[in-house]
Amino acid sequence: MSPVREPGRRPGGRLLGRVRGQVGREATVARLVRLRARAWLIVQAGVGAGLAWWVAKDLLGHPLPFFAPVTALVCLGLTYASRLRRIVELTIGVAIGILTGDLFVHAFGSGVWQIVAVCVVAMSVAVLLGGGQLLMMQAGIQGAILTTLVAGEGEALSRWLDAVVGGGVALVIAMVAPVRSTTERPRQRAITIVGHLAEVLTETEQALRNRDQDRATAALARARELSVELEVLRESTSEAFAAAQLAPLLSGVHKEDVAEIRALQGPLDLAVRNVRVLARRAELAVEEHEFVPGTYTDMVGDLAQATATIQEQLEQHGPLSAAREDLVVLARRSTWAHPRAGLSAEVMRAQVRSTVVDLLVLSGVPLAEARRRVPATREEYDPASPDDGGDLPPPRARGRRP
Repeated sequence: MSPVREPGRRPGGRLLGRVRGQVGREATVARLVRLRARAWLIVQAGVGAGLAWWVAKDLLGHPLPFFAPVTALVCLGLTYASRLRRIVELTIGVAIGILTGDLFVHAFGSGVWQIVAVCVVAMSVAVLLGGGQLLMMQAGIQGAILTTLVAGEGEALSRWLDAVVGGGVALVIAMVAPVRSTTERPRQRAITIVGHLAEVLTETEQALRNRDQDRATAALARARELSVELEVLRESTSEAFAAAQLAPLLSGVHKEDVAEIRALQGPLDLAVRNVRVLARRAELAVEEHEFVPGTYTDMVGDLAQATATIQEQLEQHGPLSAAREDLVVLARRSTWAHPRAGLSAEVMRAQVRSTVVDLLVLSGVPLAEARRRVPATREEYDPASPDDGGDLPPPRARGRRP
């Protein structure tokens, strides 16, 4: 006997309702997480707006300092890279636009042609002062606003100073109590880059094993994208380092963390460059059906594993030396050349060796010592190294990595 269905109720309605409820709860949780992440930024913006108003109105005696809190809010809302530099740039742009608008309105009044003239002049001055796109546009926007707002009694030629006050307050707040993510962002970006580097090596290894042209091409494309990620890392690290130097409220742990990531940039950049060459030669070897010894492919896979270990240690704030032993073993294994290896295979072996040096330096080994750990021949290997576990037997055939 079929179940009786209530009139007007479609089958699956309750399930659909539960799904919608779950989706709604997940969306609410996601919004609350975003609110928590931005709470400090919101507090900063609110305090900055109030403080800018107080300075302009009560200390400077401006009757209606509208642009002081507005400028502070706009500046403190900058959460992307180079926050301190952009606050200065934005403040200058706003001040130029407001001063230009004040002068034009004071001399010629407000109207259509005045708006055109103010925007053109303010943006041109911003460009002549060496400002970027942000400074130029803010100069034009603020000039247009000033031209359309008639100044009240006692406000003429003072509103540009309100903008300077707002920007100055924002800059002080950004230096004294920076957004915590400013100093945490470089580590997160470094973790992401190292993870992507491990993925490129893993994909390259699998492409070599399976002679997969599409996979090799994709790995090379991904390797080339890492240069953009490195540039973002450099910008965020530069900003974080400036904040760490200028912000007295930042703990020593945050400052040491920024310094550590800053020191990683050089060897990480070199490692990315070497892996990019390795991926390019791997794609060529697969495309032209060149012979690549299985031991060489194993080296690429082992390098991927060591890189993944470094990523894990970065995430856990652990010692990067955890990958050092694997790198030293890989360096010793890379001294044996295969008699049938072609040009592409030998280039890949050379890039593995160069990347090992870069990762050893990244893990804290001095450059000269790292180079010594990667001998040109087996005879040059120095077993007295404290990280080495004795002589390594000749390489043997290995099965396919899981």
